[in-house]
Amino acid sequence: MEHTLNALALTQTPLAAGGDGEFHTPSISEFFPDAVLFEGTVFELNRIRIALVLVTLVIAALFAIAMRNPQRVPRGGQNVAETAIDFVRNSIALETLGRVKGTRYLPYLVTLFFFVLGANILAIVPGVNIAASSTIGLPFLLAMITWAIYHVDGVREHGLFGYIKVQTVVPGVPKALAPVVILLEALQALIIRPFSLMLRLLANMMAGHILLVLFFSGASYLLLHGGGLLPVAGAGSAVMGLAFTGFELFVAALQAYIFTLLTAMYINMAISHEH
Repeated sequence: MEHTLNALALTQTPLAAGGDGEFHTPSISEFFPDAVLFEGTVFELNRIRIALVLVTLVIAALFAIAMRNPQRVPRGGQNVAETAIDFVRNSIALETLGRVKGTRYLPYLVTLFFFVLGANILAIVPGVNIAASSTIGLPFLLAMITWAIYHVDGVREHGLFGYIKVQTVVPGVPKALAPVVILLEALQALIIRPFSLMLRLLANMMAGHILLVLFFSGASYLLLHGGGLLPVAGAGSAVMGLAFTGFELFVAALQAYIFTLLTAMYINMAISHEH
């Protein structure tokens, strides 16, 4: 029993369940585990990045296998893959961008949704137990890719000066307020949108990891080292940890959906001819 609880706590955090009988709260090092491969180089990989590469390859392989021999009437894996793609197509791409533009951006949106979903699900994968999106690097990179896409395509759609006008000039604003509004709109297009896109994903997945760490490490400490009625609280903490693991799966899917939906909205705002 003791070995099982310690193992569960240690998979969540290497610090919270110390062997000295003391409770150690999670720290920033939770999000930066030791290097496993290529330490000290630009290609350095820790367990989070290795897991991200593996889950990406698994998702790509599943879609490739499911669609390797597509039939007019889908069955089995093809049916599952098409249902997954149709979810992104109907609820995000077409709903936000319309049929023509939604079809154009569908490959990127589908890729983005399932990549973010895979990165988020790592939060509950044994041995990894932390989402790749709970460290700033990945959300920042994805936000910058989206930022580049909607600006480049916006310029292509409107021309440079036309795009600047579309993004900064709000019709009907009094002339006295126009400079302030133009500045605010420019800040929103250049900084606020990508920052909010990055921060929303990062904060939600980071918070989920910290809560799971606290529930399971607290349960381990209270059950193994607590006296009196503290083991009862430890059992409750373990139950809450298990329940929150299921909730974290829901949050992983929800954040992938929100990230992809906002991406589609920002692209639509950039290429639309209406402010």
